[in-house]
Amino acid sequence: MYLSKCSVWLQVHCPTALRVCAHKVYKSLAPFLPCGAAVVVVVLYSLADQLHSFVCGIFMHQYRYPYAVPLALIQMLLNLLAVVGLHAVGLVRLKPFSLRLAERLMVPAVCGSVQSVLALWAEASAHSGLYPLTARLLPVLSLAWSHLLALTTCNNTHFNCILVAVTFVSVTITACKGLYTIEPLEYLYSPLSLFLHSLSLAWLAKVAQSERGHTSIFDIYYILTVTRSLLLGFLCLLHPDSPRAITDGSWHSLLFLGYMLGMLLLGAVQVLMVDITALSLSSLAAALLHSARGLTLPLYHLL
Repeated sequence: MYLSKCSVWLQVHCPTALRVCAHKVYKSLAPFLPCGAAVVVVVLYSLADQLHSFVCGIFMHQYRYPYAVPLALIQMLLNLLAVVGLHAVGLVRLKPFSLRLAERLMVPAVCGSVQSVLALWAEASAHSGLYPLTARLLPVLSLAWSHLLALTTCNNTHFNCILVAVTFVSVTITACKGLYTIEPLEYLYSPLSLFLHSLSLAWLAKVAQSERGHTSIFDIYYILTVTRSLLLGFLCLLHPDSPRAITDGSWHSLLFLGYMLGMLLLGAVQVLMVDITALSLSSLAAALLHSARGLTLPLYHLL
């Protein structure tokens, strides 16, 4: 009799009490949820970046496959396939391809295409540490581009000063430890990649800001990936090493195909996360996502 009364009380009163309790807990934790989500995204991106570098080191050196242009093209096609797949299953609605928007996205399309090729080239041929060292300057350069292009960004002077200080300390710590033998091309390609990447993110954020309310970020990204795929395809036709990318591949080896697929999927996910962050939030947020691991790792080792 006593147990039946308790069960009735629980059925009547517990759902309401739980709802009230859950509402109170959510209300108290709501201010911290965006920060928690940002930390989770940064951690996942950093892990994907570390795994991508590991797989690239195995694939490009063990199989002697340093053909960055075809790999960048396949990586971009994977992103395009992902967006089209989301549209096909009804999760995302895409408008038809717009030439007007493609013209506006030509700068980030060209810059992003070349930068993706340089990033894969660095994984294959740049081992001195200069390329990742210069990449840590991406948030500072993105902040400068945001001011030059009159983008809506963080105007907190304290945050900007902290960002510059952390970047300076991180770069200084790594530079003081010394770099390995630097290839001549690294002196050109490292700052060029930094310039192209920062300009691409800032221009993407500018287009997204001007198109807000008229075009979704997935429409913008779809047009961007189509344009980049066409540019990289044209670059493949012009590049003299493109035929060797077909003849030098160990296409009969499942390990070769597995490493290639893993490397390209991880790279495609990273590009997708950075570009979507620039389109939905800001170029500075995308730059911080991309450079978080490189900026914090020297400070962590220092502690």
